[in-house]
Amino acid sequence: MILLFRLLAVALLFLDFCAVHVAGKRPAKRYYDTHDYYALEHIPAGANLDEVANALGVEVVEQAGELKDVWLVRVSKPSTDLLERDIREDPVISTFKSLQERASNSLISRSEDSLYARRVVSSISFLEPQIPAPLVKRAPPSIASSKAVAKRLGLKDPLFTEQWHLVNDGHPEHSMNTTPVWDMGFTGKGVLTSFLDDGLDFESEDLKDAFDAENSHDFNDHVDLPRPVTAFDNHGTRCAGQVVARRNNVCGVGIAYDAKAAGVRILGGPITTVDEAAAINFGFHSVGVYSCSWGPRDDGRTMEGPNYLVRKAVVNGINEGRGGKGSIFIFASGNGGYAEDQCNYDGYTNSIYSVTVSAVDWKGLRPDYSEACAANMIAAYSSGSGKYIVTCDRGKDACTKHHGGTSAAAPNAVGVVALALEARPDLTWRDIQHLCVQTARQINANDPDWEKTASGRPFSYKYGYGALDAYAFVSAARNWKLVKPQAWIHTETAILNNGKLTSLAHHKYKYEGGQPIPKDGIEEKMSITKTMMEENNLEALEHVDVRVWIEHGRRGDVKVELVSPNGVKSVLAAGRQFDDAETGFPGWRFMSVKHCLFFSFCACRGESPVGEWTLKVTDKQDGKFNGSLLGWNMALWGSAIDASKAVKYIEPVVNNALPPNEAPPRPVINDPIATSATQHAKPTDHLPSDHGHATGDASTPAFPSATGSKSRQRTMSFQGVRGMTM
Repeated sequence: MILLFRLLAVALLFLDFCAVHVAGKRPAKRYYDTHDYYALEHIPAGANLDEVANALGVEVVEQAGELKDVWLVRVSKPSTDLLERDIREDPVISTFKSLQERASNSLISRSEDSLYARRVVSSISFLEPQIPAPLVKRAPPSIASSKAVAKRLGLKDPLFTEQWHLVNDGHPEHSMNTTPVWDMGFTGKGVLTSFLDDGLDFESEDLKDAFDAENSHDFNDHVDLPRPVTAFDNHGTRCAGQVVARRNNVCGVGIAYDAKAAGVRILGGPITTVDEAAAINFGFHSVGVYSCSWGPRDDGRTMEGPNYLVRKAVVNGINEGRGGKGSIFIFASGNGGYAEDQCNYDGYTNSIYSVTVSAVDWKGLRPDYSEACAANMIAAYSSGSGKYIVTCDRGKDACTKHHGGTSAAAPNAVGVVALALEARPDLTWRDIQHLCVQTARQINANDPDWEKTASGRPFSYKYGYGALDAYAFVSAARNWKLVKPQAWIHTETAILNNGKLTSLAHHKYKYEGGQPIPKDGIEEKMSITKTMMEENNLEALEHVDVRVWIEHGRRGDVKVELVSPNGVKSVLAAGRQFDDAETGFPGWRFMSVKHCLFFSFCACRGESPVGEWTLKVTDKQDGKFNGSLLGWNMALWGSAIDASKAVKYIEPVVNNALPPNEAPPRPVINDPIATSATQHAKPTDHLPSDHGHATGDASTPAFPSATGSKSRQRTMSFQGVRGMTM
């Protein structure tokens, strides 16, 4: 009998543990009015978490989403008036600085207090105040007629014949080409998509049967269900409708109309970086693909990217999401094209982990809002030349005929990826990118923006590798040979004329040294050798990162280009007429997919990265503003030579400083105004109300021809170093 009671007690304890564990998956509600919150990354080898929390005087709230050893902590706000609270020194940051001083004090280096302080400080690798800040939305071939398709498939959705992006009666060659995939039997069954947006109307007739509540959450109001709140919160519902709107008697249908949709609300109000990081990983074991139609403001003058915690969460999703196959992030390129904005100034679209999607309209033309850049991978159909995207809207049976922008292009790509994941659930995040490059359809072949790459495949800053075609994509996916794991090379940093940069508070920087940019520009060279490739286990090239430190009185005057050993040129920054920033490029990271080496069913062909790479920096030289190049480095990413030797990448804690911190990072305190309160934008915020009538173009290059540089040249050859910070 005693044994039976003990077994029952153990069972009850186990059930209680399970209940707590499951409940813990839901983020705790935040109380910003009464508490200050912080993100703390803990190193378990030193002082334990309780010790660290006691030393800082904080309370541990919970783990930060799926980020191991990153914790959300808090402290009660002092009972002072708002004015005093604004000017007081942050007590937690002040305590940490005091611990750092005690730890480094050589006069008391052997005292108990100093040893204790060192133990605590060595156990903290990152500490950041959490200040809610708003993110911003980015809102804007079958040859049978739409009526014939509806009749053949038994579609009763009343607006299906107006969904030209599915069946285009006016220009049949321009559509997402989904009906042949439906005929193959693939409709998204078993695939979960997630919309990081402003909420999702899960009571809509078109979405209620597709809604996945378990993997949904509201990170703005900290409640379980991502219900739209304000009058402007219709963006996520519309985007979700493009993908999963059910076959019924309401509005139209989604591209993957049998897929499921989760809603993760982050655009309904201010949000902290720790919550943004948790949102990016929310449900990542189950979610197949994330739809991200938002980013920095598309105003032609903003240059922003994710901070360390968000980058860490993205890499965590890549490494651990979908059972290690990797989360798939689809990002809208942005709607600032009319303002000469470029997606290389956006750290989300400019990431190797994103499938960046630009827009083309129903005639196959590039609308003037769609942003061009070297990070664009593909194009998908959206508003312009007199037509919009038709989908469901907020309300029980509400519909809209005025959706669009790159906001709508990205979900169309999400729908195609969902169809492919039903056909091949084992595709990794990099297989999806390879398939985008391999199957994209060239449009407007006479557009001068098309340039041949070393592999012979054309690339355009406007269209990427071409328009996404669902039938070609899914057909290729069914027989696709999975790519080998990822490998990379990080070069050392080339520093010119003792160039130095010190980060100050509030987006201010102190530049020293560097090489002035002369009239004809400046060229710097960096060599990649075969030995470096072998030592770093890198076989085939997929992405190239270039990090630059450039001082300049007017950032919009600067042009940055990268030329490969084979002469293929990537325009990384083409200048922006509205960008008057005086902050230059303080360690900004550009990315290009133009040098991609892709696979054609085991036949490897493309660009070899071995040889001299050339960085070219020029400016307008108008006599009003000038600048200097202080330093740069590169990272080359691709497939491993030996899959058994591949390792997972770990996102380092880095700042903008030059020389960069090449050694194991010291604890970092992030400036809460400069980094914690990142402001993003929905593309729709800057999208003109008449974006359906946006001017289309297929006759001009995205950027003016870059001026060749005849200035002095220096050649530098570096051995690759794995894991070096960028």
